[in-house]
Amino acid sequence: MLTIEEAAQALAAGTTTARALLEESFAAVARQPAAFMVLHHEAARATADAQDMLRRAGRAPSRYAGIPVAVKDLFDEAGQVTRAGSRALNGAAPAAQDAPVVARLQAAGMVVMGRTNMVEFAFSGLGVNPHYGTPTTPYDRATGRLPGGSSSGAAVAAADGMGFGGLGSDTGGSCRIPAALCGVVGYKPTASRVPLQGAFPLSFSLDSIGPIARSVACCQIIDGIIADHPAQHAALPLAGLRLAVLRNYMEEGMEDAVANAYAATLARLSALGARLTDIRIPEIETLPAINGTGGFAASEAWAWHHDIIDRAGQDYDPRILKRIRRGEAMTAENYLALLAARKNLIAAVAPQTAPFDAVLAPTCPLTPPSIAEVEDEREYNRINMALLRNTAVFNFLDRCSISIPCHRPGTAPVGLMITGENGGDGKLFAVARAVEAALA
Repeated sequence: MLTIEEAAQALAAGTTTARALLEESFAAVARQPAAFMVLHHEAARATADAQDMLRRAGRAPSRYAGIPVAVKDLFDEAGQVTRAGSRALNGAAPAAQDAPVVARLQAAGMVVMGRTNMVEFAFSGLGVNPHYGTPTTPYDRATGRLPGGSSSGAAVAAADGMGFGGLGSDTGGSCRIPAALCGVVGYKPTASRVPLQGAFPLSFSLDSIGPIARSVACCQIIDGIIADHPAQHAALPLAGLRLAVLRNYMEEGMEDAVANAYAATLARLSALGARLTDIRIPEIETLPAINGTGGFAASEAWAWHHDIIDRAGQDYDPRILKRIRRGEAMTAENYLALLAARKNLIAAVAPQTAPFDAVLAPTCPLTPPSIAEVEDEREYNRINMALLRNTAVFNFLDRCSISIPCHRPGTAPVGLMITGENGGDGKLFAVARAVEAALA
């Protein structure tokens, strides 16, 4: 499958058209329809045809005009109801205007082909949606395995050629987890980099908006558009990169397939000249206790949802409703203590990672579990927390972070998480591109 840059080259050379790329994307959706909640057949075709005309006239709004992309059902599109993967919002009024991130994609001439499926209200890392169906990761479709969440449909779409990438959100790992479980790339920016307006919130303290696509470069292109500022940094060679390997907390409970792929990845990076240093950050082991009363997600989700729950609580997935209701019991004292703990943890960790170009860890300790495994509520909760554990650390620390595939072709997907500093998005993309090339 083409990357965004390859598609842009083909469009510029006249060897393909926006309409042809769109029709190929729609054909891919037909083979795995649960990835999308809404397809914009008529509007997307009209947009693709318009971009083809503009390109022939030499007036294409950007190099990437005409390339099909998808947006998570979390984002406002003018005239569309933003359901956030829920039935509770079916009666809501259509959005009056596009979210800034959607408007920026359209201003660049990209073709928004539809709205991707997601976990209800973005509040789980599994990818399960009992209302609109659960798309499956491309790996072992005969069994039916979890795609990861909450940006489940966006990751499946990227993996299966339904467009060239899409918008996701990442509050505790919702771009990186599905990327890891679907064998693609998911990016979580420094949260302040991309505007949150027009995105249905989960936690305004932790929410961030990022892309999911088939390569680091594809994610970097989309990030540059939605941030309205490309994350530029000089290309970096792998040899000599100072990479911290975070050994404590992140490696607990790794499946053998994850541990083996991760160890092989580290060995390859070292053999190619990267300078790997094992580190331990004991402070991050306090996170479960810090979040013991529900954390930012529960408290801030409850503040947003309680009115909706009063009138439509029966329409929620009961497992999601329970997670939101944890915030009901949180006190102002709990919340203020949480704010202080976050500030202190950020200050404690920053000097420990500052000497390095990036921090490495497995994105998730598990390969994709089967959908059947999470039918039991206890297993649903256990597996959900396991998938979220590693990624959520860097939301709490307000870092930029990316997941890239590191497994051998044909084996269960495993993600390598590479994390930079707050505001270090450009450098992180440069590091990730170097690592991606080394693993190719």
